[in-house]
Amino acid sequence: MDRDNVADLIAFIAVAQDRNFTRAAARLGVSQSALSHAMSRLEKRLGVRLLTRSTRSVSPTDAGQRLLETVEPRFLEVDAALEMVTEFRDKPSGTIRLSAGEHAINAVLWPRLQGFIETYPDIKLELIAENGLVDIVAQRYDAGVRLGEQLAKDMIAVRIGPDWRMAVVAAPAYLEGRKPLASPQDLTEHVCINLRLQTYGGHYPWEFERDGQRLNVRVEGQLTFSSSTHILSAALARAGLGCIPEDVIAPYLKTGQLVRVLEKWMPTFDGYHLYYPSRRQTSAAFTRLIEALRYRPA
Repeated sequence: MDRDNVADLIAFIAVAQDRNFTRAAARLGVSQSALSHAMSRLEKRLGVRLLTRSTRSVSPTDAGQRLLETVEPRFLEVDAALEMVTEFRDKPSGTIRLSAGEHAINAVLWPRLQGFIETYPDIKLELIAENGLVDIVAQRYDAGVRLGEQLAKDMIAVRIGPDWRMAVVAAPAYLEGRKPLASPQDLTEHVCINLRLQTYGGHYPWEFERDGQRLNVRVEGQLTFSSSTHILSAALARAGLGCIPEDVIAPYLKTGQLVRVLEKWMPTFDGYHLYYPSRRQTSAAFTRLIEALRYRPA
């Protein structure tokens, strides 16, 4: 296979994955015009249309999808082989892309990665904050972070954090004169600050459990955020009740800026796990990352 064929196939895979010429061109570091010419050359050479183009999107034709399913795994194997060769260098190197939620990054990943990046300066890390569930294979991540209960069976998982709980909190001034909360059902008479997660198709339902009874409550309120950091700020500003990881609100409970309610109803979640495809060939850099993140109870 000559160099032009390889370059054009790489261009095709990028466009087919991103379904967008602009994003694919940015990822490859080329102009949209060059990318379009590469696709035209490949289609002309093969004598078949590979992409269906519209003003808003790009999608593979049946022939294009067949080609993508055939050649993409081959290029992934080449990438993995090249990555493995770096193990023969004096120091591990390469780029590792991780998908994780905001809380996982702040509570688990970043505290341990500070020392990691100092020890391995040739390893580059990309941490993409995404609070919904992500297909790490389709999105070309090396690994992702999820709670243990959310892991797919075909993934290898390594525990990287302890069990934890959420907490329902509010500023004392908000609670003054309002109905006390004895059970989750009482939330219907309160203003709540919502969290929007794409995975749930809308607002995250607050999860409760007591004496074996599980209950999900879809709360109502004026405000919705996609970040628990912003929910915390709104709760501190007396805008309503927020459901936030308990390690995040702990300092504010000590100072009295926030008050916790419904504590006996809060379930415990299985801790965060780093997960990656079982077929992934681990490089020296990735192996060292796993060991740096692996949870070791005191």
